[in-house]
Amino acid sequence: MLINLLKLLPPESAHQLTIKLLKLNLTIYGKKAEEFNSLKQTILGIDFANPIGLAAGFDKNAEVIKSMLSYGFGFVEVGTITPRPQKGNPKPRVFRLKEDEAVINHLGFNNYGSEKILKNLKSFYSSQYLSGIVGINIGKNKSTENDIDDYLFCIDKLSDFGNYITINISSPNTPGLRDLQLRGRIETLVKKIQHKQNEIEQLNNKPIFIKISPDLEDEQLRDIALMSLANNVNGLIISNSTLKRSNTLTSLYKNEVGGLSGKPLFIDSTIILKKMYSLTNGQIPLIGVGGITNGNECYEKIKAGASLVQLYTALVYQGPKVVSKIITELNSLVLTDGYKNISEAVGKSS
Repeated sequence: MLINLLKLLPPESAHQLTIKLLKLNLTIYGKKAEEFNSLKQTILGIDFANPIGLAAGFDKNAEVIKSMLSYGFGFVEVGTITPRPQKGNPKPRVFRLKEDEAVINHLGFNNYGSEKILKNLKSFYSSQYLSGIVGINIGKNKSTENDIDDYLFCIDKLSDFGNYITINISSPNTPGLRDLQLRGRIETLVKKIQHKQNEIEQLNNKPIFIKISPDLEDEQLRDIALMSLANNVNGLIISNSTLKRSNTLTSLYKNEVGGLSGKPLFIDSTIILKKMYSLTNGQIPLIGVGGITNGNECYEKIKAGASLVQLYTALVYQGPKVVSKIITELNSLVLTDGYKNISEAVGKSS
């Protein structure tokens, strides 16, 4: 009932109200997701109860980590976090494409900034709720003069309070950000981040993922794959939202400015995932993101090469019950195919 009421509000207002309700522990859906041994795995030294994660963008300010973990997510990624507070782009900047089960956002890294979010992370970790995996997604301020310094600043400030870090260089809503994916620039970024890792003892074994765009050409994908292998990049997240617009979209909002996420992104993002798994010879853990709405689609991402997956837009249309539903369906699919563990299915269709 509450989910239907939220759908009547403008998208950004609905999201803000959802965060407030979750902060008050007013859960929108109370059934705890079941745990299955077939879905448990250890990746880069982190023990995941299941491979389903909450993508960055939902809990930008690390305010409702505990609530989201309680719905059954195997991990929650907060952010994107920038060094300084940022209001983001002018409103309206979020649009529901109901007919397409999609969302277009032009938010622009709106967040409270690293200082306040650090306090929220400390509060979570002091709450004795330590069974959940938390990723910290970081980006650059729009007005910054040196992009790489912003990432190094956030790593230095926030990395103690997460299980892994994501370097977001692929949002389409911050001018110049995607240029960091270009050959040369991405390698410089990676090397400076790794130098920072070596400087900070507790960062030595902390995985760092790089989140890339679904709009990259094959040559760019090859460049990133080769760079990642040559520099021992821990992992890649594939992918962010897209600037492309399929001619199959029917919503009135289909031509709004911003990144498209949700069901229309599933095929393209899965193709990119499969290509990257092949280009990296399955040697680098991949997180598959884009258009997952059910267990079958989640399993397709796994078989295309993802060790883990993330979703967000499905929550907008199905509510948090989708998490438990996907976990149950995924377990059934894994066992039906004769696998004892989800890890055996990774890359099987690549």
